[in-house]
Amino acid sequence: MSAFFTVTRSKVSGALAAAAVLLVAAGIGAGSSPAAAGAAPDSLEAGRGTASAQAKVSGSARISFVYSPDDDIRFTFDAEAAPFTRPLPGLPKGLPTDARGTVRISHHVAGSDHAVTSEAAVDCLVTGDRTASFTAVITRADPEVADTVGQRRGFSVLDGGSPRHPDRVGFSWGVVNVDDTDPGRPVEGKVGTCMAPAPFAPVISGDLTVRPGELAPMPAGGQ
Repeated sequence: MSAFFTVTRSKVSGALAAAAVLLVAAGIGAGSSPAAAGAAPDSLEAGRGTASAQAKVSGSARISFVYSPDDDIRFTFDAEAAPFTRPLPGLPKGLPTDARGTVRISHHVAGSDHAVTSEAAVDCLVTGDRTASFTAVITRADPEVADTVGQRRGFSVLDGGSPRHPDRVGFSWGVVNVDDTDPGRPVEGKVGTCMAPAPFAPVISGDLTVRPGELAPMPAGGQ
């Protein structure tokens, strides 16, 4: 049986370490800022566009996850900034970090006969030079993890840019995002828009690209 998204299925009913071993895989518009108004930093000039570009994260990669070293865990990201396009209660024009796109996740547990997959719709993206944090809501999942549909997941990417500094990925249900609101029993915490851990898992094959972008200016008239 796949361990994909086990942390959600078990509600972290065991010790944190056990949950971590079982679970796995499951900017924005141009604005006026020093980076946008003046010369772009060297790290932005090196093939990653300028700070005034629309923020974007793209690519596919297989990662190495320390608690499941023999499993084949893959992510495909296609996330793009879409400022002020997702109205919320009390925020009728949305947020400067609104985004669109798709995340695809695949986890093949060593020794199993198939990979468990899931897809999610991107709703938030924020970037900073070579890094990005974004979130996506699960829209489709294989039967083994069907109970994750509708849940938001957090992701982060570091665009390393060289073999000596590989790309890295973080995902909110890996070894983080535990809440203690239920006394004596840790539970998985709720993921808010753009919330994600540091990119803790190195990429071992594939390539991920972060195109940074400054936060968009507030719309005319504000919210």
